Amino acid sequence: MVEHCHILLVSFPGQGHINPAIQFAKCTLQMGAKVTFSTSLSAIRRMSEAASKIPGLTLAPFSDGYDDGWTSAHDVQDFMLSLRTCGSEAVTNLVMAQEKEGQKFTHIVYSTLITWAGEVANQLQIPSTLLWNQPATVLYVYYLYFNKNVDFTGENNEVIEFPGLPLLLKSCDFPSFMQSSSPVIYNFALPVFKEHFEILDRAGTKQKILVNTFDALEFEAIRAINKYDLMGIGPLIPSAFLDGKDPLDTSFGGDLIQKTVDYMDWLNSKDELSVIYVALGSFSSLSKQQMEEIAKGLIESQKPFLWVTREANTLSFIKEFEKQGMIVPWCSQLEVLSHPSVGCFLTHSGWNSCIESLVSGVPVVAFPQWADQPTNAKLLQDFWKTGMRLAAADGGIVMADEVARCLEIVMGGGERGENMRKQAKKWKILAKDAVKEGGSSNVNLKGFMDQIVGSNQSFSS
Repeated sequence: MVEHCHILLVSFPGQGHINPAIQFAKCTLQMGAKVTFSTSLSAIRRMSEAASKIPGLTLAPFSDGYDDGWTSAHDVQDFMLSLRTCGSEAVTNLVMAQEKEGQKFTHIVYSTLITWAGEVANQLQIPSTLLWNQPATVLYVYYLYFNKNVDFTGENNEVIEFPGLPLLLKSCDFPSFMQSSSPVIYNFALPVFKEHFEILDRAGTKQKILVNTFDALEFEAIRAINKYDLMGIGPLIPSAFLDGKDPLDTSFGGDLIQKTVDYMDWLNSKDELSVIYVALGSFSSLSKQQMEEIAKGLIESQKPFLWVTREANTLSFIKEFEKQGMIVPWCSQLEVLSHPSVGCFLTHSGWNSCIESLVSGVPVVAFPQWADQPTNAKLLQDFWKTGMRLAAADGGIVMADEVARCLEIVMGGGERGENMRKQAKKWKILAKDAVKEGGSSNVNLKGFMDQIVGSNQSFSS
């Protein structure tokens, strides 16, 4: 019986991990399961009250050693070690406490980077599943890298073919941690991704991996790794912006920063498809020069723009800049992307932003910074054909004229821009189809739930 299923969902305390995890929790709660959501105390403290009001969801915060929050001033490797040490102990204690009370967890689901939760599950002999919050294609690239099935030593001008994928990549398209230019501070990353595969292998038979994607979007990549059973269960997006089954589900409920500026009246005042929405990630921090070049490119575009940034004070001509656009420290991204005035998304190409652009049918200009973003940008431009990637000049800076050029192509009335808009609309329809009753993601999620409750009964979504 599904009501006897109690899932412990453990998430990395970052926005890009919390959002899909919370949405996954909502989906399984609707099927009748009990869900306990666990992440760091600092993240739980910052999350909106909406998370605590999700019917049936239990929050279980733990100290990661940084209860006031981790910032770029802290050493990222120290933080990852502290998160692992504190998190492993906390999850172990939580599992054992629940068992003593006769309400044991029947399954552990853990997000990308939380390898230690999978290890705890193995040690306590509790079935577990990885919730992968990047594209299936990126998982496949990492798999080939660690299994040395592909030679990744090529230079930028060498094209590499990936077995089973209709996709050719150059080294500049790899996840940033695999590139020689990756900063030393991120040396922790590749060992963590390798550990994901090691934990899956130690868990035994062919392991399922839940992926925030859908079959039509990544059909080949989902099936490329025979060793594991990848299941597309996405897009993990609030229902109001996707299938409409729950019109009250208008936010993830886990926002770490709350909206402080009202931008809807400004958007309502703009013409249809006229606004450039700019959001370049919550983790990356751009140099003053790069911020200035983006600002100049936006001005050159002569289009109204809504820019989400907390670094506006670095701009030297902010008053002139604000005549054309609006700058806010935070917004509901799906609310903005679904607004009829938005015609283009200038994005860092984080996976949540990518899939939200696809669900909203909005073409993109991609400005990838790190992690999976270079690969995501490649997919958006050359595989899904919904946008184009900015090209950096010598020195790694993307200049204003390049920003303006790409924005003009994507938003312009030319054939290339029109094709991108058509492709974006196509993926919007396919994304909605995937989560409908009988759609691929709907079927996959029901199949996963059938498996973990140990029966073949069906669950209504």
